[in-house]
Amino acid sequence: MRYLLKKKQFLHLQRLHVNQVSVPQVREPIPGFTEDFGPESWRSIEGLVRCSANYEPLSPVSFLERTAKVYRDKTSVVYGSVSYTWSQTQTRCLKLASALVHQLGINRGDVVAVLAPNVPAMYELHFAVPMAGAVLSPLNTLLDPEVVSLVLRHSEAKVLFVDDQFLELAEAAIDLIVKSENARKGPILVLISQPDHTIDSSVPAGRLTSRTSLHCGYESLLESGSSEFEVRKPGSEWDPISLNYTSGTTSRSKGVVSSHRGAYVNSLATAFLPKMGASSSPVYLWTVPMFHANGWSLTWGMAAQGGTNVCIREISAKGIFKNISEQKVTHMGAGPTILNMIVNSPLDGIPKLSHRIKVFTGGSPPPIPILNKMDEMGFDVSHVYGLTEIMGPGTCCESKPEWDLLSADERSRLKARQGLQHLAVDEVDVKDPVTMKSVPLDSTTIGEIMFRGNSVMLGYFKDAKATEEAFRGGWFHTSDLAVKHSDGYIEIKDRKKDLIVSGGENVSTVEIEWVLYSHQAVLEAAVVGRPDNRCGATPFAFVKLKDGFDVKEEEIIEFCSEHLEHYKVPKTVVFGVLPRTSTGKVQKYLLRQRAKALGSS
Repeated sequence: MRYLLKKKQFLHLQRLHVNQVSVPQVREPIPGFTEDFGPESWRSIEGLVRCSANYEPLSPVSFLERTAKVYRDKTSVVYGSVSYTWSQTQTRCLKLASALVHQLGINRGDVVAVLAPNVPAMYELHFAVPMAGAVLSPLNTLLDPEVVSLVLRHSEAKVLFVDDQFLELAEAAIDLIVKSENARKGPILVLISQPDHTIDSSVPAGRLTSRTSLHCGYESLLESGSSEFEVRKPGSEWDPISLNYTSGTTSRSKGVVSSHRGAYVNSLATAFLPKMGASSSPVYLWTVPMFHANGWSLTWGMAAQGGTNVCIREISAKGIFKNISEQKVTHMGAGPTILNMIVNSPLDGIPKLSHRIKVFTGGSPPPIPILNKMDEMGFDVSHVYGLTEIMGPGTCCESKPEWDLLSADERSRLKARQGLQHLAVDEVDVKDPVTMKSVPLDSTTIGEIMFRGNSVMLGYFKDAKATEEAFRGGWFHTSDLAVKHSDGYIEIKDRKKDLIVSGGENVSTVEIEWVLYSHQAVLEAAVVGRPDNRCGATPFAFVKLKDGFDVKEEEIIEFCSEHLEHYKVPKTVVFGVLPRTSTGKVQKYLLRQRAKALGSS
C-alpha cells in the first residue's frame, strides 16, 4: 500500500494548525501529489483493513521507548560530570512532557522554543516536546536579540526554554516582542541551569525584567511532572514535529516545518550512513549544534542505535581531543569550519588519537588539503550533503574499495563530492530547472540539485508562495548547482546566486576556493563575482591568512594562475575576516556588496 500525500492533505498541512495559526493555501495544485490515498481506495478490497494491529503513525519518539528497554542501563548522555542511562533519559523526558502539558498548559500543535547549546536539556527537549504533542523550535544561539524576537513572533512560541548562558539574549528578545505588540508578557520562560548551579540560585536576582514571565527552573519543572504521563502520539505521520529556521545566507531566514514521518525515516537513514554503519553502540561527540536541522537528525538517530551522546558547551580543538580521549568517542559531525579549526589549531602536548574517529562533514565541499590533514591526524571523513529543508543530510559520498589504490589527493577529491541519496530519500537528481530534464553524466553540464522523498519538509511556515516555488515540478529545488559524474555521483559547483558567468563561461567559485585553500598561507577563502563591463563578471577573492604569514595580493593571483584557466583567476584579492552566518556559512551576499563597492571606488 502506498502512503502518498494527496492534494487536500497537503493543503491541510499548509495550514498546519500550529498554535492555531492558519497558513494561506497554495494558489495552484503542486505536481506530484496524487489522490489515491485514503479509505476509499483500500477498503474496497475484501479482507484488507487498517487498524491498531498493523498501523501506527511513524514517529522518532518510538526510538526512545524501545531503547529505554533494550539499553536501559547503558549511558545515554554525558556532559562533564553529569551522565544518564537510557532508562533515566526516558523517565526525564516523560516527566518533562507531563509538566509541559499539566503545568504550562501546552496543547497539541503549540510551539515550544529552546535557546541552548549542546547540553542534556537540549537533547531531552527533542523527545519531551513531541511527547507532549507540541512542535519543537530550536533557536540559533548566535543570533542577535532582534532576529530572535522576530523568530519567536513568527513561530508564536508559547514557551521558551533558555540556557542561563543566553538569558540576557532571551530577555532582550522578549522585551522587543512585548514592545512591538504592546503586550504585558512574552512567552513563558523556563531557565536551564548549568549542572554546578542549584535550581533557584541560577536565576540572577534583579536581572529578570518585569516583562519576562519566568515560570521556574528546568529541573524544578521536570520534577513537577509524572513519569506515568501518556505520550500524545501524532494523529498523522505528517503532523509537524519541528520548526527550524534557515541560517539566512541571503539575509532572510524561513521557517521550515518537518513531519514526524520525515524525522523518523531521516533518523534511521543517518544511522545507516557509511561511516556510522548502523553501529550498535556509537559514542557520538556533539560538535554539530542540535539547533542546526535537529543536529542533522542524529538527536533522534542516536536513540535509534542506543548510542551515547557526549554533550559539550564550547567547541574547541582541545575540548574535542579531550572528550575523544576521556569518553572513547567513535563518531562526530563537523562543518568545514570545525575541520579547519582542528587542522590549524596548535596541538602541542595533545597525544595522538588511539583509534580512528569517523567524521561526517557537511556544508561546502571540504578542500583537499584539509581532508588530507584530517586523514593524517586519525579522522576518517565522509562528506554528506543536505539542507534544513530535508532535515539535514540527504546524500552521502560512499567510498569505494578501488579508491584506496589512488593517491591521497585524488582520493580526497573523490571523497569531497556529494555522492548519492541515502536511504530516506526517494530520488536526488541534477536537473535543468527550466526544462526539468536530468543533466548528462559528463562531469561538465551544470544543473540544480533536486530532491524528493519522505524527509523533505512539509513547507515554509506562513509562506505559501515560497513553498510553491520550492516544490515546483514535483521536486524540492535546493538552489545548489552541481554536475553528475560517470559513476552517478553528484558534485556541487556553486549556489545559483554564486555562479560567475565570465565572458560566456561558467566559473565555479568552489573550484577557485579549492585552489586558494591549497596555498600554504591561506586559512579561509571565499570567491564572488564582481560586475565587469567587458566580461559580465570577474572573480573577486577574499582571503584570511594563517597566523605568521604575510603574503601579497600578487603572489596569490600568480599562484591561482598556475592552477586555473586564465578566466577563472581572481583579478583582485582582499585580505581580512570573512562574514559568516550563525551556522558558520560565509555570507557571500555581503561579500558581493563589498566587491561591487571596491570595484566602483
